[in-house]
Amino acid sequence: MAKGVMPLADPVPATDAATEARFETWLAGFKSRALANGITDATWRRAMADVSYNPKVIERDRYQSEFTKSIWDYLDSAVSPERVATGKQMLREYGPTLNAIERKYGVDKEVVVAIWGMESRYGEYRGTTAIIPALATLAYDGRRGEFFSKQLIAALKIIQNGDVDEQHMTGSWAGAMGHTQFIPTSYEAYAVDFNGDGKRDIWSNDPTDALASTAAYLARSGWTKGQPWGVEVVLPQGFNYGLTGKGTTKSPAAWAALGVRSAEGGRIANYGPASILVPAGAKGPAFMIFGNFRAISRYNAADSYVIGVGHLSDRLKGKGPFVQDWPRTGKPLSASQKVELQERLTAAGYDTDGTDGKIGPNTSKAIVAYQRAKGLAPDGYATLELLQTLR
Repeated sequence: MAKGVMPLADPVPATDAATEARFETWLAGFKSRALANGITDATWRRAMADVSYNPKVIERDRYQSEFTKSIWDYLDSAVSPERVATGKQMLREYGPTLNAIERKYGVDKEVVVAIWGMESRYGEYRGTTAIIPALATLAYDGRRGEFFSKQLIAALKIIQNGDVDEQHMTGSWAGAMGHTQFIPTSYEAYAVDFNGDGKRDIWSNDPTDALASTAAYLARSGWTKGQPWGVEVVLPQGFNYGLTGKGTTKSPAAWAALGVRSAEGGRIANYGPASILVPAGAKGPAFMIFGNFRAISRYNAADSYVIGVGHLSDRLKGKGPFVQDWPRTGKPLSASQKVELQERLTAAGYDTDGTDGKIGPNTSKAIVAYQRAKGLAPDGYATLELLQTLR
């Protein structure tokens, strides 16, 4: 799919002597906050010795893709045959370690490996950006300054604790680190030393601590052993799409009474309260999701990501591809088209609570209200067809 970029509100500042001087002044001021949060002067001086403003990080933060992938294109990549095959190889290669992690934390080893595959292609792409300069630059920039300030302090604490030194603390431009891409505050809260070497090392070629830390994260996020993330379902003719979405929960038996059935056949066991998701609208597959969907979403809240992890883990367990087809002739809205959709919905009396170009709960709710008013299937799905009806 073609890619373009849409500049956000502010231009990327040039890296000149004045910018660097302002950055150095900001660092000097931030030091007092770091020391107040338990960072020693020695740690600060060591970690900040070679830190300078990184304009490439700001460029990545300020610009977003104008064109977005459809969920089916995303899942084709996330759960590619190559990724499934490599995941099965990793399950064999690290079998004893993964079994021990599963016993300790009660999280399916296939889910842990799926996250590993999604986050870094099983450790192949862990990121090479120096974390401290990147976080310092983002904290200074101010667009999400408080968030990145907290990440910077957490990263300094990790160095101070001796888990890794500043030279080896590398990751993505936004501060995600290691095999399973922990941000520093999540690392502080959930990372574990599973191999007993005295360090919670998620950066080295040995993925043991990273995999165990991911399992610990999911366990603390409410993972229930023996429960699926979700199951693909078939909705009956005339189904009320107003019941879809995470805001409506029913037992599997109650959904069955409404005609919802497993796409693979058979009865869906009572895994607790469940919701129905239609991530590509009424024309695409439907899923009954359970509590473990929410646990995975603590790692990354995007529904496409959670479905990707869940489906990849299912494939690693030997299950097949999706039963129902995705509406592949549909084209996802671009970022500017999403803004236009929000503007037109709001102007028509269906308030989206802002026009940020992101289809979140408020926009989906507005779409549902509009669809109901127009006699359309109220699936809350943003399409070009929907936008055209508003023009």
